[in-house]
Amino acid sequence: MQAEIITIGDEILIGQIVDSNSAFIAKQLNKIGVSVYQITSVQDDKSHILKSLAEAEVNADIIILTGGLGPTKDDITKSTIAEYFNDTLIEDRSVRKNIEHLWEVFVKKPLMQVNIDQALVPSKASVLMNKYGSAPGMWLEKNNKIFISLPGVPYEMKALITDEVIPKLRTCFKFPYIQHKTFLTYGLGESSLAERIETFENELPEFVKLAYLPSLGRVRLRLSAKGHDKMTIETEIQKQTNLLLPQIEDIFAGFEEDISIEAVIGKYLTEIGKTVATAESCTGGMIAERFTANAGASKYFKGSIVSYTKEIKVNVLKVSEDLIDKYSVVSAEVAEAMAKNVLKILNTDFAIATTGNAGPTKDDTDEGIGVVFIAIAIKDKVYSEQFSFGNHRVKVINRTTNKAFEMLQKEILKK
Repeated sequence: MQAEIITIGDEILIGQIVDSNSAFIAKQLNKIGVSVYQITSVQDDKSHILKSLAEAEVNADIIILTGGLGPTKDDITKSTIAEYFNDTLIEDRSVRKNIEHLWEVFVKKPLMQVNIDQALVPSKASVLMNKYGSAPGMWLEKNNKIFISLPGVPYEMKALITDEVIPKLRTCFKFPYIQHKTFLTYGLGESSLAERIETFENELPEFVKLAYLPSLGRVRLRLSAKGHDKMTIETEIQKQTNLLLPQIEDIFAGFEEDISIEAVIGKYLTEIGKTVATAESCTGGMIAERFTANAGASKYFKGSIVSYTKEIKVNVLKVSEDLIDKYSVVSAEVAEAMAKNVLKILNTDFAIATTGNAGPTKDDTDEGIGVVFIAIAIKDKVYSEQFSFGNHRVKVINRTTNKAFEMLQKEILKK
């Protein structure tokens, strides 16, 4: 079973936005055993969309489109789909009622005709109700192929994929069972890791695959197996997990299980009833942002003080000015003071602090570009580590954030 994803919008092609929709859709399809044959981005142009639909119909069994369903004149996906299916647009009363409800409850302004027109759908389409927006999803079939059109707004698209598309696909097809097991590793590069587990990888059964997913400061190892016998798949994944773990135990930080390390940390903290706070300088709030991206983060994440300047470190975080003058803002001493103080100020069980020189210039610090100090504080101790993360600003910030989570996780697991 193969799928093709088509994203529609000039804003993608000129680099104004990043196409995150395709990544999400591909991931959800993979979970049910559907392979993505191709991902295509096209202009808001009728001939381009029609050409892509025709090519996708040849390539794939399931064609999913996102984008181009808004109320403005440049959003032409719906009328183009109607043309492709030799169809006409009609008003769907359930969509009209949904739009009226959204405007009454949330927008609180008179409906304009362009908004009402979003209730128009191809007569051959089955409507996929969009609870979070005015543009409905649409499901059409032709020549035993399924065409699904979804709004491009990410949170609207994600809800429709999760609540409507995947359940409906499951009723239409019998998919193979697929299981992934993802291992989080830190401190060893991809090539060195591959060399270490080469024998293990070579001896994997044919239906089990190993993928290396490197990012700044870490490598994820993903075992994947697919087949129609669920018990066989689960038994083999567990067997290979048991064989792999002893070979990576010194760099193993936990199982990702399709969630991020910050979500894993949040789960640990919730289970033990503990809380965490951050004091960030060079990371600029990125650690806090990644914590709060997870629903329920308020149970364990109390807050952050982003002390990007010396003034904030002194006046808000209460770091001694003499300490900063003696050791500079990029130092183990200042990082540890930041961690200890935010722990006390926000009354948490764990605290993490970052201070460093991300570049491109040294500013008023004594340390070189890429030098970072990360500190962890708990009630009875504080410690820090120094790192050198290179000379690229974005790389330094991301590697610091990842390393901070790694250090925090290791500390939490001691409890």
